[in-house]
Order: sequence, then structure tokens, then C-alpha cells
Amino acid sequence: MKITVMTADEQILSLDVDPHETVENVKALLEVETRVLLQQQQLLYNGREMRNSEKLSALGVRDEDLIMMVSNAASSAPSNALSFNPDGSAVNPGAFQQHIRNDSNLTAQLFQSDPDLAQVILGNDLNRLQELLRERHRQKSELKRKQDEELALLYADPFDVEAQKKIEAAIRQKGIDENWAAALEHNPEAFARVVMLYVDMEVNGVPLKAFVDSGAQSTIISKSCAERCGLLRLLDQRYKGIAHGVGQSEILGRIHVAPIKIGSIFYPCSFMVLDALNMELLFGLDMLRKHQCIIDLNENVMRVGGGEVSVPFLQEKDIPSRFLDEERFSKEASSSGAPVTAGTADTSKTVPSGGQSSASARSNQTQGSEFEAKVAKLVELGFGRDAVIQALKFFDGNEEQAAGLSGPNSTQKHQIHPTTATNIGKTVMEVAKMVCIAMICPPSSSLPTKKNWKLYESRIGG
Repeated sequence: MKITVMTADEQILSLDVDPHETVENVKALLEVETRVLLQQQQLLYNGREMRNSEKLSALGVRDEDLIMMVSNAASSAPSNALSFNPDGSAVNPGAFQQHIRNDSNLTAQLFQSDPDLAQVILGNDLNRLQELLRERHRQKSELKRKQDEELALLYADPFDVEAQKKIEAAIRQKGIDENWAAALEHNPEAFARVVMLYVDMEVNGVPLKAFVDSGAQSTIISKSCAERCGLLRLLDQRYKGIAHGVGQSEILGRIHVAPIKIGSIFYPCSFMVLDALNMELLFGLDMLRKHQCIIDLNENVMRVGGGEVSVPFLQEKDIPSRFLDEERFSKEASSSGAPVTAGTADTSKTVPSGGQSSASARSNQTQGSEFEAKVAKLVELGFGRDAVIQALKFFDGNEEQAAGLSGPNSTQKHQIHPTTATNIGKTVMEVAKMVCIAMICPPSSSLPTKKNWKLYESRIGG
């Protein structure tokens, strides 16, 4: 009789077989036709697997019936490659090594969790690989044995306070390990390095790689980059300050406006200038808002002006290696969320025309820093911080008057400085004079006259 066999890749084969032929002999014929080993073949008839010892007639196979053949070689290869001996060594170290090498995510995870093993896998010494796998297996077994022994001792006296704490810590650690394993299986991308967002941009005609950071408050350019772009001559040093983030960096000043080119269109841009070594240009939230930029991670592009220009984010290979040094970059003040504090702005200089809002902002920042300096100065003299702040606010920032007021109200008793006491005495005398004049002068009097003063002095005895 004739039977039709369909393979997994939809290849159709027609075989002449005896109805009493065994399934094993049919597989032998298929091995010749398909080059698939007999051991790797799996025959299905009406959805049921056909065993090697069974006969076609016993299975109900008739003339012109269809039999499906699937190969289990692909599914068995990875499991065999990743299988281990009881001592922890790989059954097939070469296949195990190749399997790890072919999986970039698995290789990256291995570099984070076990750099030594990752280096050996990337090498060519299979004997060293087997030794390291056995060593890791021994370490894991020893750690598990110690944990089991410790838990056994703890559960021997479960009402002991210290035992309860250790049991709680063990349960918590078990939950953490399970969470880590679940993340490794269902969210492996979380363990890979994230490539930051860079775009090609021109500043004053000079091409640059700009780091796009929506978490940075201001757009920042390094001093060396500003000099290369010919913008350092425009540096306004009245906007000096400190940028705070993961670390802190000195703000050298501000460049108020310069042309940048994104795609094929030019836009105005302002920069804070930092003396940063590992950063050229950071495109911050101020310019992202101003130019209505959209960070489209689905298309991996940044859209400018509501979509009139689209520039792609750079691939990792296109980003200079010095920008990928995450440890150094994280220490720069250009990190996300870095607020800018203009602590040393020069308020004695004339503010440029048309800059009222900028002057107001700078004045507020300067007043804030001066206020803190006054607070720190009075606190160093021994006054309580809360009392000093209240006194300075009450006297509009006058240090001497605040020192006189905060002294009696502070938690400790202080000796008032002679100059402060003199000023307070003068203030009290002036107030007393005004009160007395108000009592002596008729209500219609608007200002004290020389006659009023003489009358006042004669009544109080000079």
C-alpha cells in the first residue's frame, strides 16, 4: 500500500510499504529520504505517536493515509547542550560554551553575575571551563548545606528572639532570590545595560553628539566644547554657580543664545557652561520644552517642533566610547534632575537690557544664598537656627537686629555683641521719642518740629 508522509518543513513523501511493516522500518526508509536520523524522528498518525515496535496494520493505517513526521533534533540540542553531570560539569562543554556565546543577553547577565566564568566561556580552554563549573557547583552545594544547617538550628528553638530574626531574614532573602530568578526568566532585559539617548546635532556649525536628557533642568555644554564651537567669547560669568545632581560641578557661566542645527532646521538655544570632562553637550528639559520635542522610543527618534523634524537616536556603535563610561558620567553634574544654583552671581554689575526676568531670577537666587550665609554666620555664634531664620525674616535680613532678637528666644543664653546692644539701644530710644512726641503733639500735627523736640526734652529732663 502507499502512504503519504509530510515533514515539519511541509515536504511531501510517498512510500510503498507492506501493511504489516513495523514503524521502525518506515523510519529507516524516511532516514534515507530526508537525512533525518531514525532516533530523531517522531511519527504521528491521527495525532497519536507511533512507537517503533508497532505495526502499521495494528495502528489502523490504510492505503493513501497521511502520516506526520517531526524532528526532535532542534528541541533536544539546547537541552543536551545545557545539561550537567552530577558533579556540576557540562555533559557537552563545547556545545554549552557555544550556546552561551550565541546568546548575547545570557552572556551579559553572566558578566554581571560571574565575570570569571564569562571570561572562561569566551576563551578556548574547555578543561578550565569544566573545572570552574565543578568549583561553582561545590560552592553552591556548600552554601546550601550551611543554610540548611543554620535553619535547622534556628527551628530547634523557634521562640528565641535572635532565632526569629534570622528566620525572618532567611525568609526575606528567599523571596528576594525568587524575585531575582523570576526577573531573570520573564524580564531579562532589566539586567542589560541601557544605551542612553544621543542625537547628531550642530552647534554654531560644529557637529556634535548631543545627550538628550529630559530629567536635566538646563541645557549644558562643556567649556572645551564651547571653545571648539567658538562660543566661549559669549560666556556671561555673572551666572556662575553650582550644579547639583549625583555629584556636583561648577557652573562657569551662561551663553544666552547660539544657533543649533537639528536635522535640516536651525533653532536658537541657550547653554549653561560647565567644566566637564566626559560630556560635550546635554540637551536638557528647557530646550526640549521650548522647541516642543517628542522622544519617540517606539520609532527610536526625537521629533522637534511638534514633528516637523525627526532625527534618529544613535546606535551604541555610533556613540563615542568616552561617553559610554557610565561610572565617570554619573559623577558629572549633567545627570538627570540636576538643579542649577547660581550661588556666586555678580549682582553689582548692570543687568543687560531686556533681561528683567533673568535679573529677577538671578536676584532671587542670590538673595537665597545670601540669606543662608547670614543664617550660617549667626548659627556659628551659637544661636538656634530656627530662631535665627525667624529673626532674619522679621528684620528683612538685618543681621545685627536679628542677633538681638534671636538671643533671648533661643534655647541657650548668649551674650549680645556690644555693637548689637548699641544699635538695639538706639532703636529703642528712637521709638520712645516717637511715642512721646505722639503724646505731646496735637493730633493735627503731621511731623515733629523743633519746638516739639524741645518740649519733649524739657519734660523728660533732656
